[in-house]
Amino acid sequence: MVELYASILRLRLKDTKRLLLIGTIMIAIIVIIQGVIATYDQSFRLSWILQERGTVAIARGGDLDISNATGSDVPLILPPGLERNHVDNGEDILEVSDGIEGTSLDNDVESNGLTDTPYMGDESNLTKKLGTNGVVSIDNAPTKELDQHMNFSMLGSATTISLEASFNVIGPNKSTNVKEPKNIHAEAKRTAMVNNGSALKRLNAPALSIAEMNLLLVNNSVSSKSRSTGKKRPSARDQELLSAKLEIMKAPVEIDTQGLQGFVYQNISQFIRSYELMERILKVYVYKEGEKPIFHKPKPRGIYASEGWFMKLMEGNKKFLVRDPRKAHLFYMPFSSQMLRTAIDYDHNFKSHKDLMMFLKSYIDLISHKYRFWNRTSGADHFLVACHDWATRISPQEITGNSIRSLCNSNAAKGFHIGKDTTLPVTYVRSMEEPTRDLGGKPPSDRPILAFFAGSMHGYLRPILLQYWENRHPGMKIFGPLPRDLAGKKTYREYMKSSKFCICARGYEVHTPRVVEAIFYECVPVIISDNYVPPFFEVLKWEEFAVFVKEKNVPNLGRILSSISEEKYLRLQRGVKAVQRHFIWHKKPIKFDLFHMVLHSVWHIRMLQLKQGLKNGIPR
Repeated sequence: MVELYASILRLRLKDTKRLLLIGTIMIAIIVIIQGVIATYDQSFRLSWILQERGTVAIARGGDLDISNATGSDVPLILPPGLERNHVDNGEDILEVSDGIEGTSLDNDVESNGLTDTPYMGDESNLTKKLGTNGVVSIDNAPTKELDQHMNFSMLGSATTISLEASFNVIGPNKSTNVKEPKNIHAEAKRTAMVNNGSALKRLNAPALSIAEMNLLLVNNSVSSKSRSTGKKRPSARDQELLSAKLEIMKAPVEIDTQGLQGFVYQNISQFIRSYELMERILKVYVYKEGEKPIFHKPKPRGIYASEGWFMKLMEGNKKFLVRDPRKAHLFYMPFSSQMLRTAIDYDHNFKSHKDLMMFLKSYIDLISHKYRFWNRTSGADHFLVACHDWATRISPQEITGNSIRSLCNSNAAKGFHIGKDTTLPVTYVRSMEEPTRDLGGKPPSDRPILAFFAGSMHGYLRPILLQYWENRHPGMKIFGPLPRDLAGKKTYREYMKSSKFCICARGYEVHTPRVVEAIFYECVPVIISDNYVPPFFEVLKWEEFAVFVKEKNVPNLGRILSSISEEKYLRLQRGVKAVQRHFIWHKKPIKFDLFHMVLHSVWHIRMLQLKQGLKNGIPR
């Protein structure tokens, strides 16, 4: 019996050894697999520049949120399979294609730099802090469902800090060291060019000229088809607009009047008559439906300030507003595209731009069922004002019907409809209390710099601009991002005030606040952004105060600007001063200012649509 027990024990010991050996082999295999996965994941590269010191929150699923950074220039270089919508110094949306899902980057910028926009949809937030010793620490990292691998590039000088390190977020208190800094501009350009192999091909894409845009405006206002809703004649309010339209067409010929200079207008006589009639008869109804913060909560700061300023001034206006919707010619839907986009970060009901579309659709369904006005024309007498990059995408015609959209992202080749939509100028208001502070610049004779540009390497065009013109021409001051401190901002303004031409190169999207900044500082804007529909082009003659350069001609930029005669430049600069009043916000709106021009552009489009004998009050 004793021998039998001994034999059984020996067998069990052998089995235990075998099990331990098998377990060791399995652990080794798992480690090898994890190493392979880590190596693969490291090919997923996100490179950006964080000014000075900042914090990056990394949430489960690859969602990123840049928060509490003291600077605002965050160029993102994307690998294949990722797309990004962006406005200069504004909110960055990293979109995923080719089967990669669940990745987004939010970079909400205020006038003082990046604001704190915490990702609140998940308990698995992490914090990556840039320590004074150059060590990246991962704090409060949960141990489950996390396996993030990123690669950061260390770019810049002592005051510009980013990282180059791969790390796995498996548990708390992981850390890794930072590599030595490199030259910021050279590295940014090199990285951008490597990751943007198709950039040069994009420069040769077809682009509309201003003349072609004007032709489209006329053709679309005449030939677009109406949607039948059963109404055979325009409403009483539309009849009033038709009468106003006839008066505008018969306006007496004027050259320079009311302080306006005729050479910068398509037709100054008709513009003045149209503006006078708008002030006299236009009535707007603002829907009270909709809850804050997405509705009725203007945010007049930051890169999307324009939609906030208009909402604030429209809802507080006494001249145009009516309480009785039956007296209204136009109906304003007061929603904030910026706040709607931000809802993805804190509301579990919003996961993609499609959810935002459905939210906007539910709002339109609400007002169309509660009121009869939308259904008369499928919304042709309704309008919205939106500045976020996504505004074009979340308000397509199948959602917003025939309504007029005033959009910052006015890309004629990507969802913006000339003759139906209008362009909202991108404005970066530095002082809410005194929006005209620092207005103006040096006289033409005291502007020694031929051309100036400074900005982040957003998009495919700007790295090419720097590649060709940084330190290449004695009269052209072309830089990457300047410091975001007070001294850097002052330097930026002084360059604008001291330059003949200010380069307004597109970023991730066609629009940029530099156009309005250039006009603000009386610098002739040089717009390099194919298919960008400039604000109020239905009224203003942009060729009289701006230079348009096609993207493919960036290599010839120096020759193009140098070939402009002094006489031509002085006329352009005089044109800038002539239109400046149209691009300025005021706490209390004044005649011909930006608030009135945005409203006039909507009024103008609505009247273009109207035609005698029409159905639904929209053109046949």
